[in-house]
Amino acid sequence: MKNAIMIIALVISTMVCSQEQKFSKEALSYKLVTADKSKISFEKILKKNKGKKTVIEIWAGWCSDCIKAMPRVKQMQDNIEDVNYVFISMDKSYDKWQEAVAKHKLEGDLYWVDDEKLMKGVFGQAINLDWIPRYIVLNEKGEILIYRAIETDFDQIEAALKN
Repeated sequence: MKNAIMIIALVISTMVCSQEQKFSKEALSYKLVTADKSKISFEKILKKNKGKKTVIEIWAGWCSDCIKAMPRVKQMQDNIEDVNYVFISMDKSYDKWQEAVAKHKLEGDLYWVDDEKLMKGVFGQAINLDWIPRYIVLNEKGEILIYRAIETDFDQIEAALKN
C-alpha cells in the first residue's frame, strides 16, 4: 500500500512539475539585446544551445547576491565540461550591463533585457522571475531540468549537470 501511494505521489508531482516547466509564448518570443545591440528571441537562444546542457543565469551588475555567486558559477564553468552558459542581464542600461560584464569577466552567451520595468517587465513576468540570481538548467534536448534555482542551490545545479 505504501508503495502504491508513493508511486501515485511521484506521478502527480511529475505531472505538476512538467506542466510548470515550459516556457510561455511570451518568454519564447521576447527579444533580448546582444553585445552588438542586435536583438534575438529567447526561443532562438534556446535553439542555439540545443545539443549541450545549458545553464541560464538571470543576473544584474547591481545585485549583490549575483556578484557573490559568480565565483561558484565560474567554478562550474571550469569543472563541468560540455555545458553552455547563457547570462541574461537585468541591468538598468546597456552601458551598465557592458560595464558589469567587463568587470566580472563573464564568459558565455551574453544578453540584456531592455525593459525599464526590469524583473517586473514582460520577460521577467513571462518566466516568473521573483529573485536574482535565478538559474534555469536545460538538458541536451532543451528540456528544463531545473526551472527555479537561486544562489543557494548550486549543489542541485551541479548534480543535474553531472547526471
